[in-house]
Amino acid sequence: MNAKDHQLNDIDTGEEITERKQPGFQSFFRLLKETKPPMVLLVIAILLSVASTLVGLVIPMFTKSLVDGFSLTDMNRSHIIGLGIAFILQTVASGFSIFLLSYTGQKMVAALRERLWKKLLLLPIRYFDHHRSGESVSRMTNDTGVIRSLISDHLAGFFSGIISIIGSVGVLLYLNWKMTLTMFVVIPIAVLILVPLGKKMYKISLGMQDETASFTANISQVLSEIRLVKASNAEDKEYENGRKGIMSLLSFGIKEGVVSAWIAPLMSFVLMMLLVVVIGYGGLQVSTGALTAGELVAFILYLIQIVMPMTQLTTFFTQLQKAKGATERILETLDAEEESLTNGKDAADANQRVSIENLSFGYKEDEPVLTDVSFQMEPGTVTAVVGPSGGGKTTLFSMLERFYLPQKGQIRLGQAAIDTFSLRSWRGLIGYVSQESPMIAGTIRENICYGTDREISDDEIRKAAEMAYADGFIDELPNGFDTDVGERGVKLSGGQRQRIAIARALLRNPKILMLDEATSSLDSRSEIAVQKALNNLMAGRTTIVIAHRLSTVVGADQIIFIEKGTVTGRGTHEELIQQHEMYREFAVQQLQMNDGIEPVDA
Repeated sequence: MNAKDHQLNDIDTGEEITERKQPGFQSFFRLLKETKPPMVLLVIAILLSVASTLVGLVIPMFTKSLVDGFSLTDMNRSHIIGLGIAFILQTVASGFSIFLLSYTGQKMVAALRERLWKKLLLLPIRYFDHHRSGESVSRMTNDTGVIRSLISDHLAGFFSGIISIIGSVGVLLYLNWKMTLTMFVVIPIAVLILVPLGKKMYKISLGMQDETASFTANISQVLSEIRLVKASNAEDKEYENGRKGIMSLLSFGIKEGVVSAWIAPLMSFVLMMLLVVVIGYGGLQVSTGALTAGELVAFILYLIQIVMPMTQLTTFFTQLQKAKGATERILETLDAEEESLTNGKDAADANQRVSIENLSFGYKEDEPVLTDVSFQMEPGTVTAVVGPSGGGKTTLFSMLERFYLPQKGQIRLGQAAIDTFSLRSWRGLIGYVSQESPMIAGTIRENICYGTDREISDDEIRKAAEMAYADGFIDELPNGFDTDVGERGVKLSGGQRQRIAIARALLRNPKILMLDEATSSLDSRSEIAVQKALNNLMAGRTTIVIAHRLSTVVGADQIIFIEKGTVTGRGTHEELIQQHEMYREFAVQQLQMNDGIEPVDA
């Protein structure tokens, strides 16, 4: 599919990522704090992990005693029971720690996803003009999953690893401080290796997250429009587009694998160096009597308890780099300006004039879509907005819905500007029926009731369906109102979707009605039924209609003609026929009027 006009900038990869400001740990911890984690459980989990580690520090000393002459005959029942209890406690503490950390991680991520979901619902329409829905889905799933993995799978290893390293080093200094200091010569080598690898992993993971979001957005778009793909024979093209995304993800995955492939062998190399140093130097110490064989064995066991946690710490910091990248993306969404649905007064009395005064707007500052648009709609009347495509009619509807704020001028209800009303109360006055008639996946009943905040009885639903002339086809369906409409209502015809949308608007009981090409895509039979339903819906309401077909609006109380974002004519059908040349052309072409009306010369 062709890319939409409003999309994210190209995904940064490679060296471009380094130009971004890397999020610090402060941002990461801010994000975790805002999820309000269950701190008591988190602390208990960490303490249990630390306790398990401390028990593990005793085992090498016990091994030392065995090697240096402590025999099984010297062990009494209390020693055996004590050792068994220690192992059991270590196992139980470790198990509970893993469970609590997993539980805590899941709770934190659930809170984060809930906050993200609420934020996405409150973001203004202009945000979604520049961010594809698939990318927002990736923020909700992939990026939060990275943070969950860090907390659930790696946080315990971080704290227990630090305790294990500090405890082991302390015991080693006690056993033989000279050999311990000799061992430390290798540690700077490990630092020199791991730090640059960690930075490289951050760059790669950031690119991976961006590419994953873009890939998710692309496949979501293609699958949502799969009928267009098949009807256009575009399977090969979309396969190739998807393959490019898959190959890009593969490239990042390979780069990530290369870094991981360096980390593991290099850590093994450091371990081998340490073992060579310890065994070589320790063997020399044993041969001179400066060190016992048991102490050497304990030394090696403690060395393992240093090196293994170092591997855990390496994994932790690698995952932390990924989490920092995910944090950046999530905070970009959370910090975006949102709409407030409740700020402002209630728009209680809708039986007033709606005035549009000198309204100007453009999606870009230097590209106006509407320029000084002015007209009024009296309560209970019908206003039709007509004109060439691209003139700004749909944008005008968006301004009435307050999807965008005007750059100049304002819209009033009575004497009050509509931006003084709360969004919830203002939009509660409006019923909107569009050409597409959007449906949610679910039943006909759920679609008719969608957006209502009260309990709806079956009688109310049936009455709305009857007034929308939808009850006839609904009763013919096997499951009636409980029939599933499919994704985006694909199991219904265009006329059926329109009538369900009208029933939804009737149930909403709006005071102001907006109709956007509500019958333009229907066959003549469906149009008749939908037009009857619209007549029921329009009765007693202030209505504004967008129409390309003049036959549907010739009886409007007033017609506003808009071309290139400017009102060039207003009046009734008869008045515009006499006064407006382009409207006269439209009428001649569409209505084939021959009653003394001659085509206007080009």
